Amino acid sequence: MKKSLVTTLLMLALAVLVSHPAAASEALMDPDKLNATAPDQYDVSFETSKGVFVISVNRSWAPSGADRFYNLVQNGFYDDVRFFRVVPNFVVQFGMSGDPKISEIWQQARIKDDPVKESNKAGTITFATSGPDSRTTQVFINLRDNTRLDDMGFSAFGAVTEGMDVVTKLYSGYGDGAPSGRGPNQSQIAMEGNAYHDAGFPELDKIVKATIREGKPAADSAKNQ
Repeated sequence: MKKSLVTTLLMLALAVLVSHPAAASEALMDPDKLNATAPDQYDVSFETSKGVFVISVNRSWAPSGADRFYNLVQNGFYDDVRFFRVVPNFVVQFGMSGDPKISEIWQQARIKDDPVKESNKAGTITFATSGPDSRTTQVFINLRDNTRLDDMGFSAFGAVTEGMDVVTKLYSGYGDGAPSGRGPNQSQIAMEGNAYHDAGFPELDKIVKATIREGKPAADSAKNQ
């Protein structure tokens, strides 16, 4: 009995050490401190409810975007985040925190635009914007060649180099947000977080954990996308 109790307590302690939710949330409460310069090239592995895909980031494509993405991933921002906008043959969008307190802070943490150097081809990843110099945390993966977005100032900063089949399988039944579809309302996501998703959009796929991959990046292959 004692041995069983000790084993259980050890497992619980290990789970806490692995997840570090409190530490991650604390770091995310001060965007001004998350300003590390990203490596010239790095890979991010996304463990999702549908499987794993990898994004290779090339900082030369969009330095400010690459730096912001790096800091967000390193500090757990995208963990337990939903793919709230999946529009077939267009984009998969994510990057709104499941914690309303974190969302409120990051809505004002804007970065300046990067010049568009790489086109929004199928598989590339780009920050969403609401106007000039308005990028925060939301990103989208292009499901087709959306080159018309280039002239609108959307600067790709990387590309999916592994697991694009996983990306295309993410749940798309809700479609876009109203009035174009039945998808989540972004204002409601900001106010209620994952509670809103779980109550009204339970089929949405999610990111379990996003991790900077160690070792040689696969970003070189992204140049040929």
